[in-house]
Amino acid sequence: MNETSEALGIIAGNRSLPLLFAREARAQGVKRLVAVGYEGETDPALEELVDELIWLRVGQLTRTIAAFAKRGVRRCVMVGQITPRNLFQMRPDLRAMTLLLKLRHKHAHSLFGAVAEELERAGVKLIEPTPWLRRRMPGRGFLLGRKPTPEERRDLELGFRIAKEISRLEIGQTVVVKDGMILAVEAFEGTDRCLERGGELAGPKGGAAAVKVAKENHDMRFDIPCFGHQTIETCARAGIRILGVERDKTLMLEEEEVRAAVKKHRFAVVALPED
Repeated sequence: MNETSEALGIIAGNRSLPLLFAREARAQGVKRLVAVGYEGETDPALEELVDELIWLRVGQLTRTIAAFAKRGVRRCVMVGQITPRNLFQMRPDLRAMTLLLKLRHKHAHSLFGAVAEELERAGVKLIEPTPWLRRRMPGRGFLLGRKPTPEERRDLELGFRIAKEISRLEIGQTVVVKDGMILAVEAFEGTDRCLERGGELAGPKGGAAAVKVAKENHDMRFDIPCFGHQTIETCARAGIRILGVERDKTLMLEEEEVRAAVKKHRFAVVALPED
């Protein structure tokens, strides 16, 4: 069956990525989109962009799989995050509980990797959304906003090395740096909380740099590093003046809003590594 005519499923988390993906998939010829959304997470605006949106609770794995299987969906993507606290507060169904009990390490890649295996056993293949999103991923030489200072470039270089290491250790993917000092390392709290904490530790004058990367052998099926205008606004409130993102592996959301926020705050976004 042709990829553009075959139904494509969307497991939709929060924020704007599910909306962006649906628009891009439509623009690139996908005829039928079937989405599963989660109460308290998924933006209801997605309903206007897909053919069908099925609402479930976080943890209802059996119903998620059944929603696609009953509608003839054989391929699906996972886009958008689930709020970390909701992962702890979810009421898993029997299938999800069985899956969780089998996991030795409960981090994002092990959890969603197991979900992918369950989907495939039911005849639904979880695939990367990147073919539809590639043009939104900054590449070599990308610079948005002002030119970084030499000091900022040094902090970005250090931040990139440390962020790659903590991501390898399954800790997080974001760090905040100032004057060669690591101020904050992302853990389970998520990117925004890490940025806020790092900015606070930078002191009242601010001036820190943030770096966000992908892990080595990053599984893009269920975890694409992203930044959007909310990321820029969070940085600006925290006194962070520059953001480095890993080139060709990070997705820029809400491009117009990002450009406006960068200009407003005299901010800068750089694709790393720069060489």
